[in-house]
Amino acid sequence: MSLIKFNNRNRLFPSWNNDSLKNFLSSDDFFNNDFFEEDSLMPAMNVKEHENDFEIEFAAPGFSKKDFEVTIKDNVLNVCGEKKLEKEEKEEDYTRKEFSYNSFKRSLSLPKTVNADQDVKATYKDGILKLNLLKKEEAKKQPKKIIEVL
Repeated sequence: MSLIKFNNRNRLFPSWNNDSLKNFLSSDDFFNNDFFEEDSLMPAMNVKEHENDFEIEFAAPGFSKKDFEVTIKDNVLNVCGEKKLEKEEKEEDYTRKEFSYNSFKRSLSLPKTVNADQDVKATYKDGILKLNLLKKEEAKKQPKKIIEVL
């Protein structure tokens, strides 16, 4: 069984399905339609199913461990990342202030084979957030039983 992405479309622009708004925004070359697509704002994700667990990887370079929040509620895995950076430089006759902000949220519906009661292992290294979710005992593949032919 595989994980299913929780559809959270139109989160940024709830009225994006409105044709008049879409025509207005796409009429000007200043706006790039790819920017408004939800998937362009999301980190790349890999999901691997192993015999005993699921391994989920998110490409999130530039973040630190404290920038992530990983939760499971009602069999939905939520992964949020938020990074804020502010820098201010004051001189005698001027003040320079720089800031940046980056965030994402991914929600995945977990299959019934995932044991949400067990600890989820989360590690962040070299720009990759890796989660390991254990399977329930009954969902693990049973060894092949060899039957002797008489």
